[in-house]
Amino acid sequence: MGRILAIDFGTKRTGLAVTDPLKIIATPLETVRTFQAIDFLKNYHEKEEIDQFVIGMPKDLMNKDTDSTASVRSFINLLKKNFPNHSIHQVDERYTSKLAMDAMITGGMKKKDRRKKENVDKISAAIILQSFLESRL
Repeated sequence: MGRILAIDFGTKRTGLAVTDPLKIIATPLETVRTFQAIDFLKNYHEKEEIDQFVIGMPKDLMNKDTDSTASVRSFINLLKKNFPNHSIHQVDERYTSKLAMDAMITGGMKKKDRRKKENVDKISAAIILQSFLESRL
């Protein structure tokens, strides 16, 4: 049974999160430099079976595309090219950075660790993934 891997795409860094094999719990995985993301995913896929991907789709408050939306769509095309047998789901990523910061504060993460953008990115990916898992219920 494969995992679901979530992606919080950014132009510089990309946050990643993954489910357990039973696809119940979303856990932050890693933050990678975006230009290395596909290679990271290929290497991870060799070690762990991935069934599908979930990617956060940036939208504004009026549910319209943002400046980042085109970059995310380009990345989705790269995913399709490199993982042609995997389904790719898009999830609204509005407010995930704010929710990630709130989760870090609630979880007692130290202020210096909360300042590290890579922590926000991978926790945002976990929130995107958890949202996807809950939408399937």
